[in-house]
Amino acid sequence: MNPDNPVVQLCAQGMSAEAEGRGADARALFLRAWEAATDDYEACVAAHYLARHQPTPEETLRWNRKCLARADRVGDERVRGFYPSLHGSIGRALLDLGDVTEARTHFEAAAGRLADLPPGPYADWLRLCVARGLRATVPQAENPVRDLLTRLCERADLDALALLLPAAMGGLGTAEDEERLTTVLRMLHAERRLPAPEQAALSELITLRSPSCEASAHGVGSK
Repeated sequence: MNPDNPVVQLCAQGMSAEAEGRGADARALFLRAWEAATDDYEACVAAHYLARHQPTPEETLRWNRKCLARADRVGDERVRGFYPSLHGSIGRALLDLGDVTEARTHFEAAAGRLADLPPGPYADWLRLCVARGLRATVPQAENPVRDLLTRLCERADLDALALLLPAAMGGLGTAEDEERLTTVLRMLHAERRLPAPEQAALSELITLRSPSCEASAHGVGSK
């Protein structure tokens, strides 16, 4: 984004106010940005920030839909990286409103656009958010990986958690994600440093998942 653009400058000021805990000031600045917008791109940027400062899920959804419509009108590289966050925000608002079916549609759309983001902390964070949204749209079943994670958390085994959490909680239900999780489980098992009950649980998990990581869409990342 062009830092000299007046709308971008107003949004930057709004972000600073937001970081300082001045929510009302931030919302006023974002509203000024919306009113100052002269094209679809500027309106898209302003609507994105305004959506974060709405009092109800209905208003949050309305502003995110405005943002999506403007992004679609722009339709070029400037908005390519907006879509994962935008669809994820719409999905969260729809979940808050109880529309699980449409929420899942948007979380799936967000998952499909994550590759448009450059690698880094923001992309990692957004992937976790999208994975969480996908899990929230399907009935929760027994999950032995989560049981293992609970044991590791209780013991504060940070090394094991650092290895396992990204694969377990950031999976989007693809075959690649499922294979990644199985590989991580095998790596952790190969260290042979966990207490015997956890080591046995790892063996059982690997055995269950090994045949082909079948039904990938129903794996940890999609529940």
